[in-house]
Amino acid sequence: MVGVASALQLQRRGWSVAIVDRKEPGQETSYGNTGIIQREIVRPFAMPRDAAGLLEIALGLTNDVHYRLRWLHRHVGPLARYWWHSAPARHARISAAYAKLIRPAVAAHEEFIDAAGAADLIRRKGYRHLHREPAAFARAVAEAEELNREYGVAFRALSADDLVREEPGLAMRVAGGAIHWLEPWTCLDPGGLVEAYARLFQSRGGAIVRGEAATLAEAQAGWSVATSEGRIDAECVLVSLGPWSPELLRRFGVRVSLVRKRGYHRHYRSNSGLRLPLVDKANGYGMAPMARGLRITTGAEFTGPDAPATPVQLRRAEAAARELLALGEPVETDPWFGTRPCMPDMLPVVGAARGHRGVWMNFGHGHQGFTLGPITGRLVAELMSGETPFADPHPYRPERV
Repeated sequence: MVGVASALQLQRRGWSVAIVDRKEPGQETSYGNTGIIQREIVRPFAMPRDAAGLLEIALGLTNDVHYRLRWLHRHVGPLARYWWHSAPARHARISAAYAKLIRPAVAAHEEFIDAAGAADLIRRKGYRHLHREPAAFARAVAEAEELNREYGVAFRALSADDLVREEPGLAMRVAGGAIHWLEPWTCLDPGGLVEAYARLFQSRGGAIVRGEAATLAEAQAGWSVATSEGRIDAECVLVSLGPWSPELLRRFGVRVSLVRKRGYHRHYRSNSGLRLPLVDKANGYGMAPMARGLRITTGAEFTGPDAPATPVQLRRAEAAARELLALGEPVETDPWFGTRPCMPDMLPVVGAARGHRGVWMNFGHGHQGFTLGPITGRLVAELMSGETPFADPHPYRPERV
């Protein structure tokens, strides 16, 4: 999503653009999310600062996070910085910058959705956070009210009875309730939406070619990369490789510390008739009606980059989901998994690489690449084109990392 949307934004400003990818667009991490174009998550997820919260993660008592002890040493440094940035004062500053990207994200998508003829993939009715217990629901309502006062985030608080009326297919009546976030849009096929954007890009004269980013090299006119259709030379290169971005940039002396979070999903046959995507906050997973079935997605797993699948969180999520609705058999034999790139300060990297003329970056969106692709694509395209950016780019500058 980030790469394709950035290409569209550059194209709008008169650039001649080629997307170089080893796969077809929409086949990596953008394929595997819950399909929510979010407008309400103005505060990125902060790591617990209290001993009880950290102990809960360490002992595996929460399904939001799972880790493989064997690989934990690879994550300690970036996670320690993430924890440092999660301090309340720092997190408040980060949230102020994050909100400037999240709040206009839906509008940035709307233009491309309409132009790509992809409106049939989109539902514009929001989604819900389920809170099983009354105390958790009360805290959630208080937080939603605070977000409404500070950022204008629109929501409805649904009691247990309200939720039964809104979602009659639920098999279990919870003791708490749900927060219905009204502004987000949801997508029936996230990978399909990226593909639709890619077709729009091609219809406007853009090229999509197969190639490996590892062949990127300095050239007389700027930069070159080898592709299946021959060498491409360009004045500028925009690195939007998600979790693979630091590996490429390291070859040019650019060091980036990245938190890599693996996530899983699987589709299930279900006759529950779930009307809107639902995030079960107590059990750390989301479920969304999709074109292929009911998709269940997980939180963050910290493991090795090439480690085999260990869908512990998905198994727990499936068991919790079966309490709520009639969940049928899985559609796929094996679950899908992919890696989300998150910066230790929770903000994406958007801007020019210092000391490397013509190298630009747009990556590190955490769980929000699907949401933020068009809006950070706009920001980097404005910077590359010498326009006045819609938001202060300083918080997202690459040299901070």
